[in-house]
Amino acid sequence: MRKFFRWFALVVFAAALVGPFLVPVNTSGNLTKEAAAAEIWGDESQWHDVGDLEVHFVEAGDPASGRFILLLHGFGASAWSFKENLAALSQIGHVVAFDRPAFGFTSRPEGWDGTNPYGFESQIAIIDAFIDSFGVGKEVILLGHSQGGSIAASYAEARQERLSGLVLFAPAVLSGGGVPGGLAWLLDVPQIDHLGPLLVSSIASSGLDILYSSYVDQSKITDATLGAYTQPLKISGWERAFWEFTKAPRDGDVAAGLTKITIPTLVIAGDQDQIVPTADSIEAASQIHGSELVIIPRTGHLPNEESPAEFASAVVSFIARH
Repeated sequence: MRKFFRWFALVVFAAALVGPFLVPVNTSGNLTKEAAAAEIWGDESQWHDVGDLEVHFVEAGDPASGRFILLLHGFGASAWSFKENLAALSQIGHVVAFDRPAFGFTSRPEGWDGTNPYGFESQIAIIDAFIDSFGVGKEVILLGHSQGGSIAASYAEARQERLSGLVLFAPAVLSGGGVPGGLAWLLDVPQIDHLGPLLVSSIASSGLDILYSSYVDQSKITDATLGAYTQPLKISGWERAFWEFTKAPRDGDVAAGLTKITIPTLVIAGDQDQIVPTADSIEAASQIHGSELVIIPRTGHLPNEESPAEFASAVVSFIARH
């Protein structure tokens, strides 16, 4: 009997060790990034090489303008999130909106040398690359939404000499995201890493739940909106990229850096934000010395989409004053 249990334990251990690798992990996407982007942006798409990434971006306004405005979207979104703001902002400068790694139509490398293209250092390097290409010798205004706002705040704290102004809207800066540091090592266990793309594939449906929760007036979520949010999920390998993003290192101390930001800063929030509570945006603004605060009524987590005119007006007015 003892021998039986010994063999049984060995079989269970072997199954746990090998079993996950027997589970097929396939992608639901079948398009290239170029083909997927063309259905949303037509011939407006451009790509900028940054390290191992081909970063997808769109632009508006005069590249010869003395002001460069760079836009960072939030979790699960893309440059499309700013589609209704580009025309207004282009009246006061050259505007670029890009897709952060693992989102939109930026390339999705599965292997790399050196810096993790999905991690915090890469996010900072991308901002630097766009400023180097389009913003040298100009006023540079950085705008960041939600998780993109967290990155923008971190960049502003570390590279203030490169910026003339900062706009954070519904910024996810007071509460950390991602996997708790003490558990991060689990994601690199080979069995879990193999199954990772399956574990995160549910974002295809849960992501839309988050989108609907981000609006107060859900009737404003059009077929075009849904198409823009789901189109990147047609790209081959999107699940693996999203898993790599989930594992990637983040800046876990962005909140502590808010008091170090001294450049002109505007914080914008919807008055009914259910994702990053409006109170958190108000508190973030209070920690940035001299910052301005605008609360947009009847608006949720995506003021740039749900109330684009009010959002653009607040940004244009802020930039004009400074």
